Amino acid sequence: MASITIRNLDGSIKEKLRLRAAAHGRSMEEEVRLILGELENAIPIATTGVSTTIHASGSLSGRRILLIIGAGIAAYKCLDLIRRLRERGLQVRPVLTKAAEEFVTPLAVGALAADKVFTELFSREDEHDVGHIRLSREADLIVVAPATADLMAKMATGLANDLASAVLLATDKPVLIAPAMNPRMWGHPATKRNRAVLQKDGIRFVGPNKGEMAESGESGDGRMAEPLEIVGAIEKLLDRSPKPLAGKTIVMTSGPTHEPIDPVRYIANRSSGKQGHAIAAALARLGATVRLVSGPVTIPDPEDVAVIHVSTAREMRDAVEQLLPADAAIMVAAVADWRTANEADEKIKKKPGEKAPALQMIENPDILAGVGHSKSRPRLVIGFAAETQDLLANAQRKLDKKGADWIVANDVSHATGVMGGDRNAVRIVTRSGVEEWPDMSKEEVAERLAAKIAAALQTVEV
Repeated sequence: MASITIRNLDGSIKEKLRLRAAAHGRSMEEEVRLILGELENAIPIATTGVSTTIHASGSLSGRRILLIIGAGIAAYKCLDLIRRLRERGLQVRPVLTKAAEEFVTPLAVGALAADKVFTELFSREDEHDVGHIRLSREADLIVVAPATADLMAKMATGLANDLASAVLLATDKPVLIAPAMNPRMWGHPATKRNRAVLQKDGIRFVGPNKGEMAESGESGDGRMAEPLEIVGAIEKLLDRSPKPLAGKTIVMTSGPTHEPIDPVRYIANRSSGKQGHAIAAALARLGATVRLVSGPVTIPDPEDVAVIHVSTAREMRDAVEQLLPADAAIMVAAVADWRTANEADEKIKKKPGEKAPALQMIENPDILAGVGHSKSRPRLVIGFAAETQDLLANAQRKLDKKGADWIVANDVSHATGVMGGDRNAVRIVTRSGVEEWPDMSKEEVAERLAAKIAAALQTVEV
């Protein structure tokens, strides 16, 4: 990266810059780079024909990550990881091992990180001020991804024969590693010993996951965690925000239910579980102990949330009842209202000349009403109303009938794209009125609702 030359600054501004840099133990050039990085997180970056905005994320904005990229095919995932981190306002400074350059190029990594890529321990340019020590101390967190068996062994034994291992030995900052290797290497006694040593030394781990390897026919534990999993672990380590829901237990439902017709067919709906899972994650980030009962979905379980997986409405009801009492219950699941009276033991076959079979339907248990009128009713009970007509009238009736404190109402007409989509526009219906929220992402709805729940649970009971 080219050096920065500062000219024509007012003397008083230059003196303030010098004092600020000295207070932080940095050079004036490094201080200017950080100031520019903070500005980049706050304003749109315009380029010819392209407009990109880096979105800062609360208390994580401006926090600094030193990303050490090890060798292995999983190194390509780090390109997406860098992008995800910068979307959240984090600054990323990359270090590539020599072997990692066989899988990803410094040019690609540097372009995404918008920073210099460090590769050499004995760099004439960087080591004039003991660069490996500076790198190890300037970050808020060091992330190693992928962490190969070789890198883990160096860390466990204290070797420092290249830039990555020297930085890791010299740092006084927390370290998070994302292991990636062949399953037999991960299960080897030497790697197990190294892992135990690193865990005892306070190194944090994310992954590895189970799955197919790059090598043909190989599978098992050893796949590097996905970029968003690593981002979640980083956010958790760096998060110093208040935890207003610490000590509170919240029971939730999310996703659809599947009501069998026969062993092959079932009655369901288009719920993806995205909104419910996002709310569970947001509540967990505020410190709550969240117990989520999820219907069949294709999205990952939320971070730091205990999840029970079920299929039918009856299974969901039984799981919820087992989880009570709690401080709050949030029933987000789109539970099927009906099920067949008699599930066929065998696949129902189509026969020539016969009419389609008639399905006798019976009502499913009302989980929200059961919780709202339970002897062990939580202090706060919230239901969701997914409607295609008369939204507020139906939500108000649901509020009165089900014994809920709030109903979160949303229009799920096909034109809205809410069912299965990534955005939502909700109204909070209570006995004191209706609060209308603008269209926003489901994650934003989740954050706002979690904050409202936290405020409600902090009020003094009379």
